[in-house]
Amino acid sequence: MPHINLSNDFPGIRSLFMYRPVTAAPLNNLVQVLLHNPHSSLSAGERELIATYTSNLNACFYCTNIHGAIAKHQLGNDAEVVKQVLDNPENAPISNKLKALLRIAAKVQVAGKNVTTADVVLARSQGATDIEIHDTVLIAAAFCMYNRYVDGLATWQPDNDELYDKMGEQRAREGYLTPPPKVSEIVLTEKI
Repeated sequence: MPHINLSNDFPGIRSLFMYRPVTAAPLNNLVQVLLHNPHSSLSAGERELIATYTSNLNACFYCTNIHGAIAKHQLGNDAEVVKQVLDNPENAPISNKLKALLRIAAKVQVAGKNVTTADVVLARSQGATDIEIHDTVLIAAAFCMYNRYVDGLATWQPDNDELYDKMGEQRAREGYLTPPPKVSEIVLTEKI
């Protein structure tokens, strides 16, 4: 049960955005720039993987599942790569550059000062640019905030993979600035 009076029509951070639109606008704009806009040599799917991985390290169920679903759709409907990154990015079928960036994200998740010059040198040696390193640190730092926002107010977090998949498909397609449908408006496949 949420710690404050939130609507159950929207799960996770979306309920918080509906509750407080004035703070939602800059947070949505930030995530749109970080994860969706085509401003980086990292694909939207790779940036979503960084957000998903950070959220998983923070044990944020909602953010791990929604951003994992978005990453899946951004990566050509490949749920297996998302699962493998969450299980062990070192063994996942991703580039060495992304593995090095995920190592940086993991260090940011613990404490920003844990990122060392050696981590940055390694990422550069794998082809990471300064912008990619910058964006990785900012995505990881931002998702520590988003995760704590979602969990700190005990938002409603459904346990329904199909629901996350449908919401993830919409976000992958439309980005973060369009209003989400209510959960009751999302058509799920009926199980026989």
